[in-house]
Amino acid sequence: MKQTVFLITLFCTFTASSASAQFTSQKVDLDGYFEALPLWFSTTLPEPAGDVNYFEFRIQNRLNLNWYATDNLQFTGGMRTRFFSGDLVRDVPGYAEAIDQDPGLLNLSWMVAETDEWYLHYIPDRLYGEWFNDDWSVRVGRQRVNWGINSVTNPNDLFNIYSFYDFAYPERPGSDAIRIQRFLDFASRVEVAIRPSQDMKESVAAFLYSWNQSGYDWQILGGYYRNQAAIGGGWAGSAGMAGVKGEISAFYDFDERENDLSLVAVISADYMFDNSLFLIVEGLYNSRGGQNRFSVIGQQLSADNPSFSRFQFTTSATYPISPILSGSITGVIYPDEQSVFLSPQFSWSVAENMDFTVLSQFFYGSNSSAFSDAGIVLAGSLKWNF
Repeated sequence: MKQTVFLITLFCTFTASSASAQFTSQKVDLDGYFEALPLWFSTTLPEPAGDVNYFEFRIQNRLNLNWYATDNLQFTGGMRTRFFSGDLVRDVPGYAEAIDQDPGLLNLSWMVAETDEWYLHYIPDRLYGEWFNDDWSVRVGRQRVNWGINSVTNPNDLFNIYSFYDFAYPERPGSDAIRIQRFLDFASRVEVAIRPSQDMKESVAAFLYSWNQSGYDWQILGGYYRNQAAIGGGWAGSAGMAGVKGEISAFYDFDERENDLSLVAVISADYMFDNSLFLIVEGLYNSRGGQNRFSVIGQQLSADNPSFSRFQFTTSATYPISPILSGSITGVIYPDEQSVFLSPQFSWSVAENMDFTVLSQFFYGSNSSAFSDAGIVLAGSLKWNF
């Protein structure tokens, strides 16, 4: 099955990239991008490795396919194909296994080719069918069940929370799930979603009800989350000229005898200044104290523990320097970890369908913090969209 899906993807990718307009019609849409992504890591590994520098070169291809079979039936596929080469491939044991992971019910991850110098990896992260009408939507398959509200951290996102630090994955992960939505009016809906797992304790099943009142969007949710009872809610609206958002979720672990109730709460505000400077500030509390260790290769976070410290304060500023050039900088403070994260970024629109981006990530932490060996990441991106 993996090979069949990949070959179809490969054919569609090269055909669409050369003549994508031929595939855009009332029935079928094809789009995607190619991206060249060189990265440089400076980190600290356990002895005897010590301080090390790694260079990696990636080529990423994204393909999105939508087939509108009827007025009420749609099929969607989204696929990632990535080429890896460089020091991490050659020198890091288990790097191929870390890439070749599929957390879904079906293992569709496929290491197409693997040598001592490079890997070629493929995985579909969207693969679902959807039936819908004016009041109902039923979606089955690999999809993104997005219940989060905040821009940075989302404890309401029970199904497929993403890592804020993963700059190379803007589409964000999906889940093998069944999602049923009933739209009550223009601003209210009820939905139920189920994400089964081969290990029953890792499954997720929950409901959400959302509505609008007094100019604010509200939601409440609850259900079963990876062997825990979960309940929470969120809101989004405005206070004066600023936008305000918040999420809170509580989790009760069925197996724990002590400290079995945990809480994650996040509140944020955003504001657009007259000069088009866009500012976001966010504060987080995580009663579980955060993750114990940060991995520069990749970190899987969770709704019940979505941070690297008990408290977290984030600020992000974005400014359009010119019509084709923009810059941003994000800073995160982890006071109980005595650590700081900084990430400046610049993006240049080279042509109508081509963008060039440079960014960096700097992690500064005490020897006892989760960031003690996180180090520095420098990356460039040249992306062609088709």
